[in-house]
Amino acid sequence: MSDNHERPTYPEEQKVYAGMVRKKLRESFVLTPKACVVTYGCQQNVSDSQRIKGMLSLMGYGLTEDKHEADLIIFNTCAVREHAEDRVFGNVGATKNLKRAKRGLIVAVCGCMAQQKSVAEKLKTSYPYVDIVFGTQVTHRLPEFVYKRLSGGKRVFELALDNERIIEDVPIDRENKIKGYIPIMYGCDNFCTYCIVPYVRGRERSRDAQDILKEARRMVSDGYKEIMLLGQNVNSYGKGNADGINFAKLLRMINDIEGDFRIRFMTSHPKDCTEELLDAMKDCEKVENHLHLPFQCGSSRVLKAMNRRYTREKYLSLIEAARERMPDIAFTSDVIVGFPGETYEDFKETLSLIDEVRFASLFTFIYSPRGGTPAAVMPDPVSRQEKGRWFDELIKLQDKIQKEYDESLVGKTFRVLFEEEAPDEGYLIGKTDTIINISVKADRSLLGTFADVKITNYDGTFSGILEK
Repeated sequence: MSDNHERPTYPEEQKVYAGMVRKKLRESFVLTPKACVVTYGCQQNVSDSQRIKGMLSLMGYGLTEDKHEADLIIFNTCAVREHAEDRVFGNVGATKNLKRAKRGLIVAVCGCMAQQKSVAEKLKTSYPYVDIVFGTQVTHRLPEFVYKRLSGGKRVFELALDNERIIEDVPIDRENKIKGYIPIMYGCDNFCTYCIVPYVRGRERSRDAQDILKEARRMVSDGYKEIMLLGQNVNSYGKGNADGINFAKLLRMINDIEGDFRIRFMTSHPKDCTEELLDAMKDCEKVENHLHLPFQCGSSRVLKAMNRRYTREKYLSLIEAARERMPDIAFTSDVIVGFPGETYEDFKETLSLIDEVRFASLFTFIYSPRGGTPAAVMPDPVSRQEKGRWFDELIKLQDKIQKEYDESLVGKTFRVLFEEEAPDEGYLIGKTDTIINISVKADRSLLGTFADVKITNYDGTFSGILEK
């Protein structure tokens, strides 16, 4: 929002619709009806699903993870990779039999995949048992959509994009009480040539800093120990806002909130990663000692074709600047193998960059064309089989680097947050601020607390002991 005085809150009409849904459900069900939300994709989608669940609870639905128990099933979808779309269509198709078995079952599809007009049209014509399809910027209208369908109205298809407003105060149901998400911005202005996100999430809109701080303070007050700030490109937070607060300043403001908690963030774009941000990371003791900085390809020529707007040299200079400030920082990244027009010589530059930076871990993908993006129509002469061989070569290198990195941590002590119980009875899983999971013999009462742990062993997974 560019004007702090314009703050669209959760619409009263949606609260009215939620009340009308509750009334209808009480009239139609003896027991509390249940809703199942199936989530695909990134942390942003998980965060969106938590808001969907909050609205479902407001409408009077209980929640279940079993589609067979559900009276309402919502698929919150991802459009980043073709495989994800195939999975969604397969799982949506399976609801046909569920609808036959349960009269009145409502099926909805939302999220990035649903925002694409071609997908919405396919759902309309080939999946007549799908009742509701809605896009990424009208999620807050879910009570309205459900009420219309419960009332016997026509199937709902709503894909409107509103690139001006961010709706605040949407009800939220965070299942995890130790760590949680705070979206700080929505949409993307980067238009990387391989990426569908700007077309399905809209243009960049940053939340007002005071709304973010209010949500962060509430989470800390409620006992949350890890806050993850989300955005397609958190580094460009604040562009267009009148208050002049950029991402580095926002980090410092959240860091100043009283309490014992950790701050994470995803995802950083190298073109907007500044020394000011790196200084904030160094200075803020609550910000994790980790930076996820996707480089995608080690060749400047290919990066230009990707419209990434940085070079190999610029990326490496950021790594160097970060390590000067934080010598033990852990780097993770995303890599695309086999972008259209990429040669083996280009690919070898990716290998050499990986060897130079020595990432703690990588998220690696073979290029998957997305219809509607510029890269989808670029000449792509290298076969999928050949790209697969490159991919295997990359994985072999990264496995070696990661093993060496992980083994170097044995004997070191880290402050960990105990997040969950381990499979072995009497053990907990703690995560370091460099995103390493360690199994530790510890009492269950330590869940949701911080403690110092010394890593004693690595055999593919880490184990450690509590420091006295």
